[in-house]
Amino acid sequence: MRSGITSGVRSAAWHAADTAATSAGVRIEVLDTIEDLEAVRRLYESIWRTGATNPPVTADMLRALAKAGNYVSGAYIGEELIGACFGFFSAPVRDALHSHIAGVVGHSRARHVGFALKLHQRAWTLDAGAAAITWTYDPLIRRNAWFNLGKLAADAVEYLPDFYGPMDDDINRSDPTDRILVHWPLATPAVIDACSGRPREDTGTELDPDSITALEESASGGPIVRAPVTPVVLVGVPADIEELRERDPACAAEWRTALREVLGDLLGAGGSIRGFDRAGRYVVERNDW
Repeated sequence: MRSGITSGVRSAAWHAADTAATSAGVRIEVLDTIEDLEAVRRLYESIWRTGATNPPVTADMLRALAKAGNYVSGAYIGEELIGACFGFFSAPVRDALHSHIAGVVGHSRARHVGFALKLHQRAWTLDAGAAAITWTYDPLIRRNAWFNLGKLAADAVEYLPDFYGPMDDDINRSDPTDRILVHWPLATPAVIDACSGRPREDTGTELDPDSITALEESASGGPIVRAPVTPVVLVGVPADIEELRERDPACAAEWRTALREVLGDLLGAGGSIRGFDRAGRYVVERNDW
């Protein structure tokens, strides 16, 4: 037993990972050759639309990370690389893996390849002796919020304003890179359930009918902000912030500011995100009430 994780938990994690990969119709492999890692670089460039002068990561960096015992994987349909994920161990040494970038080509997202990649990363990390994975995501992207907090049952632990600084790609554009840091405890009952296909759900209003929606979308698509004056607060995000950035950058920027002020302030005051509901809202419990 390593890090309090039994062999049975590790075996079950691999079974869940294999099931997810089979369901997605992909083969997931740990990668370490320079040829495979160069393919990962090109894949990430195509997903984030950056170009060779500004890649999200270089093949030589991935090669170094893999050689040092970190995680780099690819998802394949036949010989076509359609998704990739990499992470590195964080302090305390090998206590957790930090997953830095995971991406899947657009035409394959409906196959649940991202879910298969994360379950493979979970099983690999448990085998490596760590009990948790952390990563960041853009809190304005609704599908990612549900994927991370609901489908994977990860815990949101910190709001990070403009964490990466300016990023020159077609996904982030000129938007400040606010992120939420999540912590994924790999062997908790909620995570085990999620990896077995039973996501964590929080309907918010059904459980707390008096909760207030402190941020929601107006008829014109912009943010409506209200004072968070209830013990449980609902914080909405737009249906598709990436499309909004292309169509109306000014409105997208208003959403970034509004979410930072509402969700960022709630978490900064000690509040906790207990879930993300199907209506596209964070369910935040205030601990200062």
